[in-house]
Amino acid sequence: MATKTKYIFVTGGVTSSLGKGIIAASLAKLLQAQGYRTTIQKLDPYINVDPGTLNPYEHGECYVTDDGAETDLDLGHYERFLNVPTSQANNVTTGRIYQSVIEKERRGEFLGKTVQVIPHITDEIKHRIQLLGNSGEYDIVITEIGGTVGDIESLPYVETVRQLKWELGENNALVIHLTLVPYLSAAGELKTKPTQHSVKTLMESGVQADILVCRTEHELPTDLREKLARFCNVTPESVIQSIDASTIYDVPNLMLDEGLDKIVLKKLALESNTPNLERWNAFLKLHKNPKSEVTIGLIGKYVELQDSYKSILEAFIHAGAENEVKVNIESIHSEYLNEDNIKLKLSHLDGVLVAPGFGERGIEGKIDAVKYVRENNIPFLGICLGMQMAVIEYSRNVLGLKDANSTEMDADTKNPVIDLMEAQKTITDKGGTMRLGAWDCELLEDSIVKGVYNNKTIEERHRHRYEFNSDYKSQIENAGMIATGLNPETKLVEIVEIPSHPWFVGVQYHPEYKSTVANPHPLFVAFVKAASKHNKNVKGATMAQNK
Repeated sequence: MATKTKYIFVTGGVTSSLGKGIIAASLAKLLQAQGYRTTIQKLDPYINVDPGTLNPYEHGECYVTDDGAETDLDLGHYERFLNVPTSQANNVTTGRIYQSVIEKERRGEFLGKTVQVIPHITDEIKHRIQLLGNSGEYDIVITEIGGTVGDIESLPYVETVRQLKWELGENNALVIHLTLVPYLSAAGELKTKPTQHSVKTLMESGVQADILVCRTEHELPTDLREKLARFCNVTPESVIQSIDASTIYDVPNLMLDEGLDKIVLKKLALESNTPNLERWNAFLKLHKNPKSEVTIGLIGKYVELQDSYKSILEAFIHAGAENEVKVNIESIHSEYLNEDNIKLKLSHLDGVLVAPGFGERGIEGKIDAVKYVRENNIPFLGICLGMQMAVIEYSRNVLGLKDANSTEMDADTKNPVIDLMEAQKTITDKGGTMRLGAWDCELLEDSIVKGVYNNKTIEERHRHRYEFNSDYKSQIENAGMIATGLNPETKLVEIVEIPSHPWFVGVQYHPEYKSTVANPHPLFVAFVKAASKHNKNVKGATMAQNK
């Protein structure tokens, strides 16, 4: 164990989307597997206070922590790899930094000094970086700096790294620079110039990379590694290859083979051992050797960008491995679903998940999808807005309330079965004002979810403004849709089920946020199991007909 917290900074060059988050999470996994208490934080250079107000097309999904922070999706990777909850302290944006500094200036905390990027902004960044380290809970803090070296937005962060590396002293901080080594097929060779220029740009800001992690499609030969070492002022063993992998869950083993953990611990003057990856590799074995397949439809309105539903997709991978099943996801845009094409789009599926979202676009397609799976006994899971669509569909087509709706979609509906929470009605600011973070839920005996969780009370993460309108609860329950999960304090409905259906569950919360490699979420595990059973039943019926 480290006696003093050590810091690792991960920067990126040439282009974004190189996979800094996965490299950071993989390194953290290797260090954790050697007994080091490790956490990761993300510094985002955009001026939004948090990604909560960003369109998913802009930045992928918004991930939510137990303490109610709306954060970057990379924090999802951190939790899935490490199986350790993150918090507000694990994600910092430029917007939050400047907001904090300006608030201090308004309170007079700078005693009349001229407020500047250096030292005031960089001091605030330093404070945020060291919050986790100073807590005494971690031996190693990995800080991923978003964006690309050379971006105007990233300059204060790079300057802060320069200062901190100097202040923390030798063996207490290091910089990993992730860069691209492209392969030019016309020339048939790997090119090192982008990496050289990226390292040079970093050095112009006063920061020397200690380790290079090179993203590549092809193996890096020894002579090329030596060339990079020579031009970039690092040792040859500090040039690490990150070759394209079939799954992100291969990356910790690839980094282990490359010796990334060893060189990091050597530079931090820490003892290096063989990581215990037994549980991790057991998951990988199940993931790569499924015994059967299922196809699940993911119905949403941001399906063109897979990162919009990143946590859901990863939760299906975890649940698939647990069931020894390959889960094939068929993304279906709800805006293009209607009564005419619904059978063509959904009839072959083994399960349907109606995804979260905001706004009225694509709503009727989601409602049509819920109706089809309800009437055709296809396993169903509705998350947040998906659960609300299930309540609206049931109210319209079973209760006969034809104009039933959410006041989010129709403020004047006569039957607002989904309505704005009372506490939300006076709120005008959009950012960080929803019902956020972990809330308790009590489960009804003899319900699907009670069997799934095997617990009376659960805690799940939320991100929404609208709720099941309890004025309609008895009416809906008398018609056959049962509220099987309630918040113990507010009595707000958290879960609905249809007991007469093989497997029909809608949840107001986001179970996908808590699914990890070590602990696949039980709701996804049960849903995939139900989809697998449906698949077998359909195949069995088809074979019987063919005979």
